[in-house]
Amino acid sequence: MTEIYLIAVDGSDASQRALSYTAERAKAAGAKVVLAHVLEWSPYSFLTQEELAERHARRKQEVARAESTVLGPMQSILSEQGLAAESVVRYGHVTETLCDIAKEVDATQIVIGRMGQSGLTARLFGSVAGSLAQVAPVPCTIVP
Repeated sequence: MTEIYLIAVDGSDASQRALSYTAERAKAAGAKVVLAHVLEWSPYSFLTQEELAERHARRKQEVARAESTVLGPMQSILSEQGLAAESVVRYGHVTETLCDIAKEVDATQIVIGRMGQSGLTARLFGSVAGSLAQVAPVPCTIVP
């Protein structure tokens, strides 16, 4: 069975570290790589038709921007190293959506960069990496 590494990316330094870490391992293992970018989104229950149309247009712009500014450059980095990567952009709760994507692509591992939050904010709200490590359907590597 081919290993499939799902990398959660957002364009941050943490996701760059996760990309570098995963690229080395994917080359050594002959693994496939899937880049995933999740746009945080929550539905509103009472929108007019005009508001729905405006929201849909904004979503299309956000997806296009994510593909060009986050995923495109990361795919180029992998390509330069001889690795091909698929990419996925989704809306939703980050942790839940990453778990869904992992199941859909049959990922054997999820890799995410740690943002380094500390203090009260991290204790109150947790982190995506911490939450993902607790609920991921496959092993989760958190890159410092």
